[in-house]
Amino acid sequence: MQYDPIKRTLGKVFNKTPGLRKLFYRLLDLLLLRAWYVKREIKVSLKDHKKQVKILDAGSGFGQYTYFLYRRFPAGEIEGVDVKEEQIEDCTRFFSNIDPDQRVRFSVQDLTRFVQPETYDFILCVDVMEHIEEDEKVFLNYYRSLKPGGLLLISTPSDQGGSDVHDHEGESFIEEHVRDGYNMADIREKLGKAGFSHIEAYYSYGKPGQIAWKLSMKFPIMMLNASRLLFILLPFYYLVAYPVAFILNSVDVHNSHKTGTGLIVKAWK
Repeated sequence: MQYDPIKRTLGKVFNKTPGLRKLFYRLLDLLLLRAWYVKREIKVSLKDHKKQVKILDAGSGFGQYTYFLYRRFPAGEIEGVDVKEEQIEDCTRFFSNIDPDQRVRFSVQDLTRFVQPETYDFILCVDVMEHIEEDEKVFLNYYRSLKPGGLLLISTPSDQGGSDVHDHEGESFIEEHVRDGYNMADIREKLGKAGFSHIEAYYSYGKPGQIAWKLSMKFPIMMLNASRLLFILLPFYYLVAYPVAFILNSVDVHNSHKTGTGLIVKAWK
């Protein structure tokens, strides 16, 4: 099943104007439960932080979270890096239209090699580490790039069915993943090995979130994989499915879970 080609196609449609791209970000924020968790953690963890915060969006992708951080910290400096040149070009083009002060910049970077010693107050890494084989190198680079006391926030699939894999023989729903998800103890150990002094982790995407993800993401993508013509039916589908998914996401994000298909990890230098 192809997820990333569908994602790229939608990105091209909404990349035609800055207004459409902002609409795209808004739709992603509504549909993706991980955005609910990530934005909550940013608001809570950085609520007392100085305004002139320096931030790295590591694996910035479409720039969804870069845009949120840009609006959240009016005096902040934000750097977005990604290995995909076309996404960096799209983000650079978009922010050149909305960022007159040039507080945001983007560059093509390999996170296994990218290090900016003691530069950032905050590093955000959303659905990136499951794509990188040499993850311990990246964790070490994050540690080196943070200022003392700096925070790393990671959102990633867990080994409890992340990437929609539920047994050892299953294949990931996301073709580009090199691992289906992290074991909580494993990612804690790797971050500790990199040097992080304090680590917190908890499960996201409990049962309510898993059902919501199927309703809001998996089933529509399956439809579009069957035929792009079904795109015209999506608004009608979401009129019925999204209110249910919204309620389930709300339940998920306001409760703790003994297990879940996602992990939220915070690590301080």
